[in-house]
Amino acid sequence: MIGILKKVFGTKYDRDVKKYTPIVEKINEYFEEYKNLSNDELRNNTIKFKNRIAEYLKDIDNEINELKERANSEEDILVKEEIYDAIDELMKDRDKELEVVLEEILPEAFATIKETSRRFTENESLEVTATEHDRNLAATKSNIQINGDKAIWSKRWLAAGGEIEWNMVHYDVQLIGGMVLHDGKIAEMATGEGKTLVATLPLYLNALAGQGAHLVTVNDYLARRDSEWVGPIYEFLLLTVDCIDKYKPHSEGRKNAYNSDITYGTNNEFGFDYLRDNMVISLEEMVQRKLHYAIVDEVDSVLIDDARTPLIISGPVEAGEEEELYNELKNKVEKLINVQRHLATNYLAEAKKLIAAGNKKVEEGGGGLALLRAHRALPKYRPLIKYLSQEGIKVLLQKTENFYMQEQSKRMPLVDEPLYFTIDEKNRQVELTDKGAEFLAKGESDPQLFVIPDITLMMQEIEADDSLNEDEKQEAREKLSRDFSLKSKRLHAVNQLLKAYTLFEKDEEYVVMDGEVKIVDEQTGRMMEGRRYSDGLHQAIEAKESVKIGEITQTYATVTLQNYFRMYHKLAGMTGTAETEAGEFWEIYKLDVVVIPTNRPIIRDDKQDLVYKTEKEKFNSVIAEIESMRNQGRPCLVGTTSVDVSEKLSRMLN
Repeated sequence: MIGILKKVFGTKYDRDVKKYTPIVEKINEYFEEYKNLSNDELRNNTIKFKNRIAEYLKDIDNEINELKERANSEEDILVKEEIYDAIDELMKDRDKELEVVLEEILPEAFATIKETSRRFTENESLEVTATEHDRNLAATKSNIQINGDKAIWSKRWLAAGGEIEWNMVHYDVQLIGGMVLHDGKIAEMATGEGKTLVATLPLYLNALAGQGAHLVTVNDYLARRDSEWVGPIYEFLLLTVDCIDKYKPHSEGRKNAYNSDITYGTNNEFGFDYLRDNMVISLEEMVQRKLHYAIVDEVDSVLIDDARTPLIISGPVEAGEEEELYNELKNKVEKLINVQRHLATNYLAEAKKLIAAGNKKVEEGGGGLALLRAHRALPKYRPLIKYLSQEGIKVLLQKTENFYMQEQSKRMPLVDEPLYFTIDEKNRQVELTDKGAEFLAKGESDPQLFVIPDITLMMQEIEADDSLNEDEKQEAREKLSRDFSLKSKRLHAVNQLLKAYTLFEKDEEYVVMDGEVKIVDEQTGRMMEGRRYSDGLHQAIEAKESVKIGEITQTYATVTLQNYFRMYHKLAGMTGTAETEAGEFWEIYKLDVVVIPTNRPIIRDDKQDLVYKTEKEKFNSVIAEIESMRNQGRPCLVGTTSVDVSEKLSRMLN
């Protein structure tokens, strides 16, 4: 039935391509027409487009300006608020009207970018009448020379520390990609199909609105490289381009970068600047303006994989005893982890024995429960991970977990009762059990040392004690508050140490260099200089690794990338692998995924996976393959799962 419907209506891919094909033809008509324009006439298209947009929006802009004047002169706060509400509604209408006029200009704007790319490709240099824009750029850019009243733009310029020569002109499929991005959708493009070049089209078009167009990358190298690589194309067309990662936060340079027509930067820096802007005390200190249009590169990584990871700005708290606490409690926590590891080993052995005998029950005495207890005890225990890779074992674990999580996890205490602490790997949470608190308090004068008192109940008892006078009651209340505060800090430190030992592994989540713990970006494998985990976790890892413990920090501001990017008026994305997450993109962001056809048939050879008995055999095979590629003169990119594996492979190659 589905096959018949596809034949009648076509696939989504066919319908998407069919929708954009007539516009591609129109773009190419303008492209041929613009070949007859002089260089000055071509770049002046930008001014014409901006004037057309201003003329189209003139009436609504006048209405908004009149309301702003009324609001400024109005003294009644309630009336003022009503006026600003009306302005907000008009701004939404203006955004809709803006999209209408941009759609009209699109074929001409895309043709302008394509023709500019062609001229730089086919000519050694382009000569134009020098403007103030050219003279300002020539002061810092080596590719622009001023000769009298003429500006000469070379086809060669510096990007990412090396000289590049412009030799790219947009294919028809790239024009389709540009339209998809302008429509606020996700363009799925195969590797090597020129995502960087495709982005020039919608960035130019949307920058004409004068409200900023952002290109978001996953690392600062790409942000800097792409802004320098394609920047001269925009600059030739009288637009300004910059990269926020070149400047320090809260600097004039960064503010100017945001005020440029087109701004490049990393997802984290865009997010952190938003947080910093929310902490300033005057408008002049803010660096960002309205979040108007953004294209997110590697959109699946940014908006799905990292979307729920919060960006946090933290600062130091008053120096206290917390730093000493981590070192004091370290040995106790290590002993606690050792007894828990022994427990996990026993439960894993029991689970293997019961499951092998066919007992896969989820109740007490069953293999499923023993397996779940081993997982709740130490989910990163290597023998457990290895066992879970066997067929059917992970399914049994999930089935057992689902059974005990029914009715708001009512039965979960039965699972956790024999454990010293429990680990929720999914939510990265660790919780000390009563048994664990008892173990830690062994040998201490206070058996309740790691149990937080019920302060409300105890306060009531103090108030109800008639044997105490008012001064004695006040003293008892203060003593109880001190005791509560100290025990809370102690228990918090224990939980953070447990997290550090059980959920964070060296050379995966972090590395130790020059006596410092440095966080590793799990998506890129790069070290995140200057970043620290908040809420005492970084100090716990420092105690674990026996390096100098830094200052305790507290959270000042936080936002997830998911919530940040939802604030943009229009959001688009590029990636090589988005169709598999198309449902999530639509559900969370209302972003449609459009697969862009390749310019040439794909000849990539996707080979079958190879499985080896030992790690040594696997690495030897990888090295042999790398050597084979090198001998053929072919560059080879090798991806690994962690920094540790990367360094190991690098040493073996050397």
